Amino acid sequence: MVAGGILVLAVLVSATGYRFLGEGAWTWSDCFYMSAITLSTVGFGETLEGMDAHPLARGWTLAVIFMGSGTLLYFVSMLTALIVEGDLGGYLRWKRMRSKIESLNDHVIVCGATRTGDHVLRELIGAGRRAVLVDKDESVLLRLAEEHGDKLLFVVGDSTDDAVLIEAGVERASGVLITLSDDRDALFVTVTARSLNESVRIISSADDPASVHKLERSGAESVVSPHLIGGMRMVSEMIRPTVVHFLDQMLRDREKNLRIEEIAVPANSALDGRTLGQADLARRENALVMAVRDPDGGYVYNPPPGHVIGAGSVLVVLAQSGSIPDLERAIADGTWGED
Repeated sequence: MVAGGILVLAVLVSATGYRFLGEGAWTWSDCFYMSAITLSTVGFGETLEGMDAHPLARGWTLAVIFMGSGTLLYFVSMLTALIVEGDLGGYLRWKRMRSKIESLNDHVIVCGATRTGDHVLRELIGAGRRAVLVDKDESVLLRLAEEHGDKLLFVVGDSTDDAVLIEAGVERASGVLITLSDDRDALFVTVTARSLNESVRIISSADDPASVHKLERSGAESVVSPHLIGGMRMVSEMIRPTVVHFLDQMLRDREKNLRIEEIAVPANSALDGRTLGQADLARRENALVMAVRDPDGGYVYNPPPGHVIGAGSVLVVLAQSGSIPDLERAIADGTWGED
């Protein structure tokens, strides 16, 4: 804090002055003590031993008194403002949040508290994913923090700044979602995030169709156009309303909390070489396999029970979000086992 630094500096200058004027006659401890009681205007009627032999010391004391009055008044006023105006609470909250962010791994960073970013954040929190929101507008971040509580971690700053992304943990993150309103800023964040973490998955929004290829060439795995998605949604509402309402209801049902998720099958999985019928995901985890992406990149939609699961396959399943972590662990560590 600036005020505290000024006060410490005043004490050091004062003590050094006494030490110099006393020509070594007074110890540093005596000099600091004299400085403290003089700056605080307490006095106690005490002076340094033998001060009469050093005439300039009294003049220095007067100077210290005048200097200390203003310095101490400034320090006390700033300390009072820190406590009364809530700055101290904000500082402590920032320290706790920074500590939590530093402990994160494989989290998702959302760049931009825009309307799109708000929906993205809600979906991430609803899916139980750890996320850090980055935006320059602290008032918006505080409002969202009140709404989401401890589930929301945020960093105040410009996401185009390397230091801000590093503070958000981009080097340890699994993904970066860019929901900024300016495509040029989104392009800059893409380049920066990719330079800081070569393996992070970057998804960006883009208003201008011309920005899509630029973002992809700069390192974004996927670029989403809100206008395109909005147009497709409007047409779907017109020609297939039941399907749209079913998907909406599925996402909004907080009791069942159904989600369409993807689960990768690693090389050491017990499912490697088995069929979907043998895996029997519907009975084990109440998960419906909607599609399988084979290791060669091809998709099999509504796969039959005889479809063989290979290492490197990705299962697209409909399941309750709470059961997904257990299902992922069972498949990943090879402990599927036999009945």
